[in-house]
Amino acid sequence: MLRDDLRTLWTEPRPPGAPDRVWRDWALLAAGLAEVALEATLREDVVWRPVAVVLAVWLCLLPLWRRTRPLAAVTLAFGSVVLLPVASLVAAPPQPVGLYTGVVVLVLVYALPRWGSGREIVLGGAVILASGALCVATDGTPLVEKAVGFVFLLLPGVVGAAVRFRVTARERQLDQVRSREREQLARELHDTVAHHVSAMVIIAQAGRVLAGTDPSAAVGALEGVEEEGARTLEEMRAMVAALRDRGVGAELAPPAGVADLERLVRTPGGRLSVDLSIDGELDALPPAVDAAVYRIVQESMTNARRHAVDATELVVRVAAERHAVRVSVRDNGRRTGRGRDGYGLTGLRERAALLGGTLRAGPGTDRGWHVEAELPGARSESGVHSRPRR
Repeated sequence: MLRDDLRTLWTEPRPPGAPDRVWRDWALLAAGLAEVALEATLREDVVWRPVAVVLAVWLCLLPLWRRTRPLAAVTLAFGSVVLLPVASLVAAPPQPVGLYTGVVVLVLVYALPRWGSGREIVLGGAVILASGALCVATDGTPLVEKAVGFVFLLLPGVVGAAVRFRVTARERQLDQVRSREREQLARELHDTVAHHVSAMVIIAQAGRVLAGTDPSAAVGALEGVEEEGARTLEEMRAMVAALRDRGVGAELAPPAGVADLERLVRTPGGRLSVDLSIDGELDALPPAVDAAVYRIVQESMTNARRHAVDATELVVRVAAERHAVRVSVRDNGRRTGRGRDGYGLTGLRERAALLGGTLRAGPGTDRGWHVEAELPGARSESGVHSRPRR
């Protein structure tokens, strides 16, 4: 069991989406260089001042590569730090060599488990432990202080591992939400295709019966089969484009759509008054878009009732344009917390993207929370909505 866990750790890839450099990196570098200048100028007990300054500047530069090259940054930093006690043993200076600014290496200890692969974490951890043990062995401080210093050195690595685990767990949950949304969309498209195929079979059977007695009726039946076949191919292409190789079953109950919004906003038990407005021709929407409009309004109303503090009104607008359907849901409350998208909004954004549309959610200019979505309203000629790249 332990061997399997170690093998899993060794083969763990780097987390995706690691930024190259952000403004915080340059702020950290500027603060470190300023500290080096102040310490080198004001401290009088600095041993080997030129060496200590060069080493401190070197340690301040290495965090710039802590996300893209975590193992290399840790190896170079702690390899340089190890040279100090070795040099101290050889030259025997009266005091330890180096500036207090060297504490910046703790940033690298954090970055190693946060951004490194499993192999880099193991090798970099060995470098950190070896250099820390050497420094403790050559240091003349009491044993208790050595133990505290060693724990202080490893604490940022524990924090980095915890942050990575939390972020990975959330990404895994978001992937599950997206997968469930895709499966639900597949069920809705499956129902639509099954309806068209059933209609084709019935029309074809009627045409075969009438072929001998009424040829014109048989021709009409063939035209009906052609029309239903074209619709079926359209929905099938949409399903394949959206879901690729995911196979799911069908639900017995048809999905709710725009026609069900009046019943949705009249749901008893809500503390908000809902102002619903539906404009334009929405009867001929593709089934998947029709269901998506309902899901957007439903999820937005649920979020407003749960999270909008002191909200009294919810404004819902659904408008059909020439080639698009616009959905807007706004409340007049205030939000608490950080305002990060929940799993429901993530699923809605995934559904809108699968259908070739967009969805935006965020705080309003004055107050409240706004959800704005734009979905394709007309059937495309090819029936395929390509999913935008991210």
